[in-house]
Amino acid sequence: MLQFMLPCRELSWRHCQDRAYSLSIRSLHIAMPDHSRAVLLLLLTACLWSTGGLLIKWITWHPLAIAGMRSAIAGVFLWVVLGQPRFTWSWPQLSGACAHAASVLLFVTATKLTTAANAIVLVYTAPIYVALCSAWVLHEPVRRIDWLTIALVLGGMLLFFLDQLTLEGWWGNVCAIGGGIAFAWLVLCLRKQSQGSPLETVLLGNGLAALVGVPFMFETSPGLTGWLALGVSGTLQIGVSFVLYTIAIKRVNAVEAVLIPVIEPLLNPLWVLLVLGEMPDWWAMVGGAVILSALTIRGLVLARVTPTTVS
Repeated sequence: MLQFMLPCRELSWRHCQDRAYSLSIRSLHIAMPDHSRAVLLLLLTACLWSTGGLLIKWITWHPLAIAGMRSAIAGVFLWVVLGQPRFTWSWPQLSGACAHAASVLLFVTATKLTTAANAIVLVYTAPIYVALCSAWVLHEPVRRIDWLTIALVLGGMLLFFLDQLTLEGWWGNVCAIGGGIAFAWLVLCLRKQSQGSPLETVLLGNGLAALVGVPFMFETSPGLTGWLALGVSGTLQIGVSFVLYTIAIKRVNAVEAVLIPVIEPLLNPLWVLLVLGEMPDWWAMVGGAVILSALTIRGLVLARVTPTTVS
């Protein structure tokens, strides 16, 4: 491990990312193509993202204060990881940073103004926007199987939250749709920077979200348990997850980068089951099965008919 870390002081973050990406899988003695490794990192990212709901339940604070403090902690973590961030101030970096901040803040606002189920389903319309814009922004083709998978994933998501969806909370639903559009643009901007270092975009976005949350941080204190949950959420659920995500997005196309992490909301009931012993209902299990089957079949089909290298 020391042999890897010491030379990194003299290398750019891009080279460190590449070495970390390679060594993280080699250390497990797993032989697989770059694309498969990237998919594995996306799955790990989804697992980390899925802990957010459970951690937030332990924090009694204003939602925007939670979002801002998590982003501030994540920003400090990412700055340490980067060492010397390289801000290019390019359009993808700046607009991606704004999109990241908007997605975080809009999702938190949506969960206050509508049900969590509505917010999650509408945010995860993001694959539609990525698919619509990929050819224009990234010149990456979208296959028919991609559109079929997106349709099945959205159908499965509706089944997953069937008994929790409502028509109430109109403004919350609007915020959730906006959060989905913002997340889609973030994915496109990170993929646009695949030849450079996209992690600076996430760092800037966390800084913006933290600034928005500052005015709401002085009303009350989250308490010791809340601070511990905030620390874990900022470092692991946001910080580490986006380190993994920005490494993986160099080796998958934008549609895959937004589709594979869709398993995140499926994992939330698993954590609740393990921690609280609450069983998910029948429709949730059916919807989860549809989503996992669609993603698995897409992966198997593309593995047979296309090469796995993405640059």
